[in-house]
Amino acid sequence: MAAQAELRWAILVIAIVVFLLGMVVYMSLHWALMPPARIETIDPTTLHLAGEFTEGNLGTAIEPDGSVTVRVIGQQYSFTPQCLLLPANTPVRFRSTSSDVVHGFIISGTNVNVMLEPGYISTFEATFKTPADRVMPCHEFCGVAHAAMWARVRVIDKKDFFKQAGKERRLSCV
Repeated sequence: MAAQAELRWAILVIAIVVFLLGMVVYMSLHWALMPPARIETIDPTTLHLAGEFTEGNLGTAIEPDGSVTVRVIGQQYSFTPQCLLLPANTPVRFRSTSSDVVHGFIISGTNVNVMLEPGYISTFEATFKTPADRVMPCHEFCGVAHAAMWARVRVIDKKDFFKQAGKERRLSCV
């Protein structure tokens, strides 16, 4: 009788393990065959040649609809641009990618934390409440000079930002 009880429990455990493995296989195939529609891809080998990530399009810009967009590329061992100028109390949309390996960045004193993967565009919005100078280090180990990979973020008053934006196409704090 004890042997039958153990056999039933063993069959139940095996059935649960088989069920869970089946779920893993199904979900893996499902995500591989049908990635989410919200993912934007880009060819990391040519992103600097044409499109939104050419050198002239990087940095902070006012879009035709009046919104603020920042475009950033991470590559071993720097961010381009090296300094971002942002307005305080204004939603800012970040669009960023990597040209070589996995990078990431955080902006000190904020909840901004993003991964940059080659071939994918990371998009998110953030609002910076007060003017301040912040650092933006890479937080994903990307090679021997990883510790030196960081940029600066300068958040300035909204009026000053839009006044400066009237004079220049791309803004920089350099």
